[in-house]
Amino acid sequence: FAFESLLAIFLLNRPFWFDRPLMALHLLSWLFLFVSLGLAGFGARQLFRGGKPEGQLENTTRLVTTGLFGLIRHPLYASLFYLGLGIWLKAVTPATTALVVLDAAAVFLTARIEEGEMKARFGAEYGDYIKKTRRFVPFIF
Repeated sequence: FAFESLLAIFLLNRPFWFDRPLMALHLLSWLFLFVSLGLAGFGARQLFRGGKPEGQLENTTRLVTTGLFGLIRHPLYASLFYLGLGIWLKAVTPATTALVVLDAAAVFLTARIEEGEMKARFGAEYGDYIKKTRRFVPFIF
């Protein structure tokens, strides 16, 4: 549901994308969009290089705990959340607010499911990693 809600928010907010570009919410929006892009790019690069995936990117053979993954456990999922926030801030309405909440819930639930899979795959090493890192926001959440 994360991708579908992102698409819906984008389609609803598309007419407002460059409307009043120096408005505070638009500037904050661009910040979230660029953070999202950085998390996705650097996170995927680190996961590919350090995780030695078999087949799909998420099927890593090694637990990656450095770089972005040393700060947060889910930089790629966090990028989806920040992307949603960035698009949402272009035009905050009840409909887009409901969709960004749906996006956040979908990302959170997916991360929780993946954590269960990683515990099964990496065991105690992943348990130790969870104790040292946060899910989406360094040192906070």
